[in-house]
Amino acid sequence: MIFKAVLSNPDHPEYGVVSVPSPIPREQYDEIIGMLDQIEIGDAVMQDCKLDEIRGDFSVLKHMVHTRVNVDELDYLAKRLDSFDEYEKTQFEGMAYRLGVCSTDELINLTFGCQEVTVVTDFNDLETLGRRHYLTMNGGASPDEMQKVDFHSIALEVLEGAVGRVTPYGVVYDNGFQYAECYDGRFFPEYRYDDSILTVEIAPQSASEDAPASYLYLPMTQAQIERAMLRAGIDSYGEMQLRFIESELPSEVDVALDMEHESLDALNEMCAAIAKLDAGSREKLGAAVMLAQPEYASQIRQLAENIDLFELVPKVHTAEELGKAIIMESGHFEYDGNLVDYIDFKKYGADRIEWDGGTFTDRGYVSYHGTLNLDELMMEDPAEQDFQMGGQS
Repeated sequence: MIFKAVLSNPDHPEYGVVSVPSPIPREQYDEIIGMLDQIEIGDAVMQDCKLDEIRGDFSVLKHMVHTRVNVDELDYLAKRLDSFDEYEKTQFEGMAYRLGVCSTDELINLTFGCQEVTVVTDFNDLETLGRRHYLTMNGGASPDEMQKVDFHSIALEVLEGAVGRVTPYGVVYDNGFQYAECYDGRFFPEYRYDDSILTVEIAPQSASEDAPASYLYLPMTQAQIERAMLRAGIDSYGEMQLRFIESELPSEVDVALDMEHESLDALNEMCAAIAKLDAGSREKLGAAVMLAQPEYASQIRQLAENIDLFELVPKVHTAEELGKAIIMESGHFEYDGNLVDYIDFKKYGADRIEWDGGTFTDRGYVSYHGTLNLDELMMEDPAEQDFQMGGQS
């Protein structure tokens, strides 16, 4: 948590307050929005919350107290600040004080440009001063380049040739800083904060290609999706166009999906199921997709939710390699290395393929060991289908 904001209804303070941790944890988001709704604030777009108090490490944000804020703007600001190291924090606070900005939209925009300024907190350490200034002005440098630079001289040039402005956070040197409006008060710039696995862009069906859009970082809660739709000017799913931006899904899942014909709900539910898988299970899912050949996100979700029914023998691509892996490495057999020349690995591997009905993929050999066939498994309610089948037998 970067800060906690205490919010109230500016027109009805008697309704009480809601404390909002920011960034808002995904699992708490819907509940917090519900609490704000109870005191008749928390609009998706309007700044309808009064900030009564803010607690956290960024003291410059206290200048926002008693102003009107939007809860999602606070959340986005906190996500941006959470990525800052200590020096970037100093740059942000120094420049925020220097410019006198105190609204959430201005502060959000400042997070995209504050790294252009130099802030001096210790005039006795000229080496660090020069290094920071050099990196700021050049956007970084290679290790070889850094060894050739006289940072002490650079520090003296800054102190002798530039005008610094004193702030509680250090002396700020603007370096020709130009304030840029990355955030227009409605459409948040693309910024993936947490462990989302699929980023999509949403816009109204009638929007032109160059029109601003909103971004979804799936999986998300229902409230997060609905509020992002409102910010994008979308009233219903039928009015929405989806565009793929970035994916952390197994490549086989990306290939299987037809984004133009997928529903947002199905994609979100699929991502929620995949997000629960560890790296090994996600690799197995990629192979399972090759075996089952799903066509829809809902089917891939069923595979993810039942991934324990699949077995992956990684990095094998022939019957002989499969036989060796199972006999020598799986632990299913008491393997004696002295007998390696007498074991027909290829024959055993071929028999396993016939027994399992598995297949080789780029990830290795994958097989399915469930009671339902794969088409039944990928139905909407495989557990119910399994129960019905059991009752008939």
